[in-house]
Amino acid sequence: MSESKIHFFPNEPLVALLGNPNCGKTALFNLLTGSRQKVANYSGVTVERKEGRLTLSSGKNLRILDLPGAYSLYPRSLDERVTCNVLLGRAEGEKRPDLVLCILSAMNLRRNLRLVLAAKRLGLPCVVVLNMLDIAKRHGLAIDTEALSKELGLPVLTSIGIQSDGADAIKKYFDQLDWRHLNSIHANVGDATLENVASHIAHSETDNVQVQRILHNLELDQIIPDRLSDRLDSVLLHPVFGPIILAALLFLIFQAVFSWATLPMELIKSSVEYLGGVLIEVLPNNWFRSLLINGILAGLGGVIIFLPQILILFFFILLLEESGYLPRAAYLLDRVMGSVGLSGRSFIPLLSSFACAIPGIMATRSISNARDRLVTILIAPMMTCSARLPVYALLISAFIPERKLWYGIDLQGLVLFLLYLAGIFGAMAVAWILKRFTSEQFKLNALMMELPSYHLPRLGNLAISLWQRAEIFLRRVGGIILVMTVSLWVLSSFPLPPEGATGSPIQYSVAGSLGQGLAHIFAPIGFNWQISIALVPGMAAREVVVSSLATVYALSSSSADAAEALIPLISSGWSLATALSLLAWFVFAPQCLSTIAAVKRETGGWKIPVIMLSYLFALAYLASFITYHVALIFGLG
Repeated sequence: MSESKIHFFPNEPLVALLGNPNCGKTALFNLLTGSRQKVANYSGVTVERKEGRLTLSSGKNLRILDLPGAYSLYPRSLDERVTCNVLLGRAEGEKRPDLVLCILSAMNLRRNLRLVLAAKRLGLPCVVVLNMLDIAKRHGLAIDTEALSKELGLPVLTSIGIQSDGADAIKKYFDQLDWRHLNSIHANVGDATLENVASHIAHSETDNVQVQRILHNLELDQIIPDRLSDRLDSVLLHPVFGPIILAALLFLIFQAVFSWATLPMELIKSSVEYLGGVLIEVLPNNWFRSLLINGILAGLGGVIIFLPQILILFFFILLLEESGYLPRAAYLLDRVMGSVGLSGRSFIPLLSSFACAIPGIMATRSISNARDRLVTILIAPMMTCSARLPVYALLISAFIPERKLWYGIDLQGLVLFLLYLAGIFGAMAVAWILKRFTSEQFKLNALMMELPSYHLPRLGNLAISLWQRAEIFLRRVGGIILVMTVSLWVLSSFPLPPEGATGSPIQYSVAGSLGQGLAHIFAPIGFNWQISIALVPGMAAREVVVSSLATVYALSSSSADAAEALIPLISSGWSLATALSLLAWFVFAPQCLSTIAAVKRETGGWKIPVIMLSYLFALAYLASFITYHVALIFGLG
C-alpha cells in the first residue's frame, strides 16, 4: 500500500482510535484528520495502517491512528492481533499510544463496553467517546453520560460522526487536556504492566458481569429495534427479490462506469492531444521529442484517460460500504458461495478485489477457516480489478459500437458487465473444482456477521476515500508506469535500423526482436507482435499494457499524431477475433507483481503464488484459444 507524503514527527502525541467494527470509528477519524492522512501497512503484515494529523487551536499537532476494528483484545484474527500489539507497544516500528479514544456506539453499548473494560486494564490513558447518540435518541434511548463516566471511571465525550461538527467536543477536550500528565486520566487503573498484561486481557465472564452492572445502573436494556432497517431488510434481504435487486444494482453500476465517464474522458483526451500538438510545434524532430510524445505522453496519457471510470467504480463500492449494504450482499450470496465450497464471508474480500486484488487478498484474514481463506486468495485475482478496466475500456471502445439497446441500456456497458460476470463465474468454477479435489474434507461453515443499521453515506468520507484512490492511481502512473513506459520506449527505439532498411524502425529494436519471438508463442490465440511486447511489462501492472500498446503503436506508425490515435489504429489493424481473444486473456490474466508479493506475504512462501501463476496462465491461454478459434469459425477473423 502506498504512503502519501505527509510528514509526522515521533515526538508528537499519538492518539489511537479503538472500537468495534461499525461503531463509526473511521468516520470520526476522517472528521479529525480530514485529508491529512497517510495510508500504509503495518510492518511485517498486510493489515492497513491509517494515520492522520490533527492541529489543535493552540497550534499543537497530534498524530491520530485508526486501529483496525476489534471485538476484543483476546486476538482471534490478524486485525485484532495487530490492534492488541499496538496497544501493548509490541508492534514493530510503532510507538505505544499516548492516549486511547475508545469509540462506543450508543446503539450497541452491551457489546462495545467489553472492549473498553479490556483497554482500561492495559494501563493506558483512556477516554470514552459515545458515538451515534443522535440515532439512539431517535429510537427513544437516553444515555446519561455523567453516570456512564462515573461507572467506568473514565471521561466520556459525545460525537456524531456523520456531521461536520460532530467531533468538536473531542477537539475542545484535546485543547484543554494537560498532555504532560495524561496518567491523571487513569487514576484507578490497577497495576497492569507489559509484563503481566496477558492476565489482564481475557476476562470475558468478568466483563459480561460488569457490563450488566453498568447497564443496570444506567437503566438501559439496549433493546433498540431499528424499524427503518427492518423494513428495508424485509425487501433487500428477501430470498427472491433480494438477489434480483443486487444483480440489478451491480448492472447499473457497470452501466454508469461507461455512461458517466464519457465527458471527463473526452476532456482528458483533448488535453493530451493539445499537449502533443504543442510539443510537435515547439520541439525539433529528434529522439527527445519522440521520447516525450511517443514514450511519456502516449504511455501516461493512454492510462490517465481511464481514471474517471476507475473513480466511478470506486465511488459505488464505497457508497455500498458506507450505507451498510455490503454485509447484506454477503448474506444474500452465502447460499451461492456455499454451493462452491465457500461461505458468504468470502464475498467482501472478493468484492474488494474488484477495486484491487491486493486489499481483497488482505481482507481474507477475517476468514477463520484456513481452507476457505486459501481458496478465496486463489480466486480473488480473477475478480475484475480496476487495473483491467483501462484494457477493457480500450478494446470495447475500439470494437463495440456506441449503441442504445432496449430501455436505454448501453451496449458497451452491457459488454463490460458480461466481462465482470465472466470473471465471477470463472472464479466460482475454480472454487467448485477445489472443493471437489482438496485433500481437506469439505465442511460448510455457518456465516456469522454483524449487520449494521442503514445510514446515509457522508459525502466528506466518500470524497476523502476517492481522493486517496486517485492519489494511489496517479502515483502508480507517475511511478511504475512511467518507468516501464520509458524503458519500453528505449527498448523499442534502439538499436537504430541499418541504412536502407524497410519497414518500421521498431522492428529492428530489442523490443521488436522480443515481440517477434513471443509472437510464435501467442500466434495460436491471435496475438500479433505488438500485443506480445505489451504483455511483458504488463506483468508489472496491468494498466501498463495500454501505455505499452500506445508506445509501440506510436513508434510503429509514421503518423505524427499516433500517440492520440490508439483506438483507430487497433480497430483497423486487429480482427474482432483478436480483440475478443485479448479480452478473454485478461479475464484470467496472470497477476501483477505486487499481487504476487501480497500472496507470498499472506501465505508465507512461494508455493501458493507459483500455483496461482501457473493455473491463471493456463486458464488465460485456454480461454483465449477457445475464444479466438470460435470467433474464426463464425467469420470474425
